[in-house]
Amino acid sequence: MDKKRGLLNIGVSIIFKILLLVGSILVRRFLIQYIGNDANGLSSLYNSIIGFLTVAELGVGEAITFCMYKPIVEDNQEKVAALYTLFKRLYLVIGSIIFLAGLIVMAFLPQLAKDYSTININVYLTFSLTLVSVVLTYVYSAKTSLLNAYKNNYIATTITSCGTLLEDVLKIIVIIATRSFVAYLICRILAVLFQWGVTNVITNRKYYDVMHRKASINGEDKKQIINNIKAMFMHKIGTVLVNTADSVIISAFIGVVILGKYANYTTIMTSMTGLLSLFFYPLTSVVGHVFVNASKEEMKKYFYFFYGFNYILGTVFCLGYYAVIDNVITLCFGNNLELSRGVSFVITLNYFIQFLRTSTLMFRSSTGTFYYDRWKPLIEGVINIVLSIALVNVVGITGVIVATIVTNLLINDIVEPYVVFKHALQRKPTQYYIMNYSYILLFALSLLVIQRVSMENNSIITELFANGSVAVGISVIPCVFMVITNRDFRTLLCSYVKKTLRRVIR
Repeated sequence: MDKKRGLLNIGVSIIFKILLLVGSILVRRFLIQYIGNDANGLSSLYNSIIGFLTVAELGVGEAITFCMYKPIVEDNQEKVAALYTLFKRLYLVIGSIIFLAGLIVMAFLPQLAKDYSTININVYLTFSLTLVSVVLTYVYSAKTSLLNAYKNNYIATTITSCGTLLEDVLKIIVIIATRSFVAYLICRILAVLFQWGVTNVITNRKYYDVMHRKASINGEDKKQIINNIKAMFMHKIGTVLVNTADSVIISAFIGVVILGKYANYTTIMTSMTGLLSLFFYPLTSVVGHVFVNASKEEMKKYFYFFYGFNYILGTVFCLGYYAVIDNVITLCFGNNLELSRGVSFVITLNYFIQFLRTSTLMFRSSTGTFYYDRWKPLIEGVINIVLSIALVNVVGITGVIVATIVTNLLINDIVEPYVVFKHALQRKPTQYYIMNYSYILLFALSLLVIQRVSMENNSIITELFANGSVAVGISVIPCVFMVITNRDFRTLLCSYVKKTLRRVIR
């Protein structure tokens, strides 16, 4: 495995993710303080709607990037150039489709925002600006994916992150100076134009021959790509229906003000899990290259190692999140924006279960096995929406999140590992199922313990550090249990530690 390139990708990603997390919190705080929580709720609603529209992407990115791994390893630039040309054309078409679909959705904006009439914001203009900022990214998406296929994720991450940091700085200045939601959204368009220009310069220098070579793919390769795109299309639908439906349902049935509060919690959580995911996603291309030549036994060991690492990261950070999130919300965004502890509990459990899938999804993408569970996401998405609408009228926002937890446990955590184990690792997933559900149960029990032992103090800072320390201490129990029961993780970890110690001694 290309450890140096993988570590470089991870290191760069983590540094920028921390900076982006700080920037995101500051921008949201100024947005709520100077423009209002209703604008914060609308921004979250727009992003969710755009998430629905991006189903038009059809999963082209992952499908063709996976097809590039083998010709890159074999130094077949002719085939890489052909795939890039196809990729570029498809994304231009996709961007146009998303733009047209967005114009149609604009007619239904008042129905999707329950308390729209009480908000002094032009939803049509502001949604249009959000739509344009997203569509522009498809103009240079092919070049970004080319960088990732060559394992240069750190370059793509640097470009995107610098653009986002520029966006955050512009937004804070604009919010304070103008207090205009329209100007706030225009900053995103300027940042995207910056990323477009820098991406063009760098890719032209590194891959000029590939990008400008005239080449076309043969019939057999085209058939494989079409099958992969069909599979990823189904996955895209499922992801959209599950991950963006919650916000739309909350907005339509409860209101954008409550959605704004919910978005504060999910912003912290998604930023945190996004940071943790950077230990995995930059390695997707590395694992994909290894899979070309590695044995199934070797890949199995790598899988359980990443899964164990996945569990430790998720357990420590998610337990810590639950212990301190109310204090963090007050410190970051202001007073009177907290949700109930019950809502915090289901948010934490939901995102932990989703984060625990990271290693499985990484191996599914890097091994190209996403075709075999192509129908799963559609079934998952439909069931999630039906359950969410049924439960939101009974238990409110909690019911929406519980519906997502149920679909993850009963569909994703069964089907996705089965596909990876059967078609990539070529073995039965029985052991994995026992481990996975046992670990999730142990995590949920740890959450209940934290709920019972949480301390209250007049000082927010004191309460935050006290509860955070308790959560870290409690997280040791499930993590130790995982290490004891996961032999492959324990073996590889000991091997890496011994190698590191030898190098230090030398």
